Amino acid sequence: MEKTVIVINGRGGCGKDTICDICSGLYSVVNVSSITPIKEIAAAAGWNGEKDPKSRKMLADLKELFTEYNDLPTRYVLSELDKFLLGGSDIMFVHIREASEIEKFVKASSLKCRTVTLLVKRITDDYSDKELGNASDDNVYDYDYDYTFVNKASSVEKLSEDVKKFFRTKIMK
Repeated sequence: MEKTVIVINGRGGCGKDTICDICSGLYSVVNVSSITPIKEIAAAAGWNGEKDPKSRKMLADLKELFTEYNDLPTRYVLSELDKFLLGGSDIMFVHIREASEIEKFVKASSLKCRTVTLLVKRITDDYSDKELGNASDDNVYDYDYDYTFVNKASSVEKLSEDVKKFFRTKIMK
């Protein structure tokens, strides 16, 4: 199987992590996020993992600062890409929110392996597209993705069926 990198994005709560978990039952998967080194810095400064709007904004702002300062988020995911390419996994999911950061990573990773972008949208009665107050979360639709997966499942079982079919017929064909 050809190694495939999937840049996955979508608003908070749309099902990205659940999709990655489902795929890990089908393929050998590595799952990384460009925010990981930022979360480590934030934790050292007292952040305890909240996902509320104030914390999300703090993480987005901190990520922007480190992107401008030394491009830490991109350097991190590119180092994880190198590990993936040497390892035995088939798919690497890379969570990146910002369109300019997606573009930068896709340009670099496409030289090394097959790279595609995936937007996840959620369509249910209890999900809102309200603004969260930071550019990273609020502007996820500002990129022209290769694929869009619409999560309209009413249960995890139905989502699992939909994900399996989508990946079999679209992404991994």
